[in-house]
Amino acid sequence: MQSRIVLGLTTAALVSAVLAACGSPDQDSSDRAGKAASEASATTIRLGSVLPLTGRSNHSGESMRNGAQLAVDELNAAGGVLGKQIELVTADDACDPGTAVSAAQDIVKDGIAVSVGGYCSSAVVPTLRIFRDAGIPMVIAQANSTDLTEPGYDSVFLICGTVGAEAVFAVDRIHRLGGSRLAVVHDGTSFSLTLADSSVAEAKRTKTLTITDEIKLSQGAPDYERIAQTVISGKADTVYFTGYYAEANQLIKDLRAQGFRGRIVVGDGATDGPLLNDLTTAQSTGVYGTALLFPELMPTLKEWSARYKAAFGTSPGPSTVEAYDAVQVAVDAIRRAGSSEPSAIRQALTTTDTTVVSGEVSFRADGTRTVPTFLLLRAEDQAFVLDALTDAN
Repeated sequence: MQSRIVLGLTTAALVSAVLAACGSPDQDSSDRAGKAASEASATTIRLGSVLPLTGRSNHSGESMRNGAQLAVDELNAAGGVLGKQIELVTADDACDPGTAVSAAQDIVKDGIAVSVGGYCSSAVVPTLRIFRDAGIPMVIAQANSTDLTEPGYDSVFLICGTVGAEAVFAVDRIHRLGGSRLAVVHDGTSFSLTLADSSVAEAKRTKTLTITDEIKLSQGAPDYERIAQTVISGKADTVYFTGYYAEANQLIKDLRAQGFRGRIVVGDGATDGPLLNDLTTAQSTGVYGTALLFPELMPTLKEWSARYKAAFGTSPGPSTVEAYDAVQVAVDAIRRAGSSEPSAIRQALTTTDTTVVSGEVSFRADGTRTVPTFLLLRAEDQAFVLDALTDAN
């Protein structure tokens, strides 16, 4: 299923956070993109956001759309940028690579100046070339697989820290929690696999954890009992699952049902969603997560969270801040460039040095953020709380 929406200025809906890879676009393609953006409207500047608005990850996509919309609405209320209002174009990728390609092609035709979406890395990766060939830079809010930087494009900028940085954080915190024997489970998709590989490599580099198993599960399977049995037979005391929350929920249930009583740690793709909603206290005890920003758990984001709740009637969840910040970073580049031409925006993004809700933002030469933030969460019944080891030195 695919949908595409061009939102009016007053409702301005969505611009998700992730400008995923554009390489050195040729001048002709950049000029064509700039011309399309100019023709779209003489009084507006269009931003494009491809998100999972349907499918198993729609909860996260909708949250990101809200975060991006809040940024756009606030910017427009303050006068917009370069004397123009900001218009948001959204498209649904359902976290599916094929659907994502069609969605990206559609919003390119809508004359966007910059891309600010992206949740599932596996869906973002195949769109990199599409945006690059169109000369459109990408500010990627949520996706953070190292596959996004692998092509070496010079117009992809990541709001979140990469899986490599998350793996370093995860291995250190699992060790500090008392883990010594680690089973790593992934789902084979870009984000999940690269986080798993990076975690295994970091454990071996530091020699702090013994890897008992590396296991791939199938997304959407009815149960993971065999995987649970493999983990138990390998005598792991900790499991690190690097996939998404639907599979994480079932894996936790099956691990506990098979008698595993050790720690279960999930990556940021699983903390970003209703992972704990139907777990019992016995199932969720000992569950942790390596995560990106959780506004409701961070006192420094109290005022921003209040603005979000006033706008949407609900508290902001994971991914909302990153989507908001992706829009802010993109508009900051437009303002500094003094132009809505994609090539000028790309150049301005390379010299970004600004402070947004998530903190200071600047980018390395490869487009990764210089100072990423990760949290260690701990499950208490059906909610996550911030664990004291988040800020361990």
